[in-house]
Amino acid sequence: MTATELGKALRRWRDRVSPQAAGLPAGGHRRASGLRREELALLAGISVDYVTRLEQGRAANPSGQVVEALSRALRLSGDERTYLYGLAELVPPGPDVVPQFITPSVQRLLDRLVDTPVAVSDAAMTLLLANPMYSALMGDFSGLRGFERNGVWRNFLGRPTRVRHTPEEQRAFHAGLVAELRATSARYPADRQLRRMIGELRSQSAEFAELWDAGVVGRLDASHKTIEHPQVGLVTLDCDLLRVEENDLHILVYSAEPGTEAAEKLELISVLGTQSLVDRI
Repeated sequence: MTATELGKALRRWRDRVSPQAAGLPAGGHRRASGLRREELALLAGISVDYVTRLEQGRAANPSGQVVEALSRALRLSGDERTYLYGLAELVPPGPDVVPQFITPSVQRLLDRLVDTPVAVSDAAMTLLLANPMYSALMGDFSGLRGFERNGVWRNFLGRPTRVRHTPEEQRAFHAGLVAELRATSARYPADRQLRRMIGELRSQSAEFAELWDAGVVGRLDASHKTIEHPQVGLVTLDCDLLRVEENDLHILVYSAEPGTEAAEKLELISVLGTQSLVDRI
């Protein structure tokens, strides 16, 4: 397969995805029938220049991470995803690797939750997809790369998050993260990327190493989260963690009871976030 065939496939798939279907504002006059290159780049977390070079045949052999990101952004079916891997001269990840494929059925579910902050992570808690409402609430994750996209990494070694915990809540939350990660590592013992991340966490975080060596294993619980938004202030929301067992995905959903102050703040965050997204695109 040549880079030209890869480029043609990307353009064909890009043309069929509307910005509304991808959770983006349609904007004004559009020459593209589907997503613009900059919109695909935004959704996939790669540069516009790289998307252009791939489509024009001036770049070939994208990495597996890029192929997976493009597959999600373009909403490819399972067969189309496999075909894209072949065009990139790669083999799709096998069952021994933490799966990162978001099926069309899960994508359709997310499409119905446009007014709700929703994010999808793999079983190792690496962020795969965040809708605009989630980004408005929790911050823009599009610029994060590698381990920075992993929730465990961010909480132990990364930049501060907008979530606020008491010391007791923080300890319980960190223990839950490690317990979940240990359970995932037992299901995918051959995943080299996962093993490398765990090794770096153990060497760079004394707290993580202590919890890991204690042998905690289990599932992360979610109930309520207090988020400090830079424009709205503190807002406490219900937090539900839904699990797609067949694909080993986590769907994190934030919501507020209608008529409450939290619901009013969430609506305001929606307006502020939408304005920010329009300005960025």
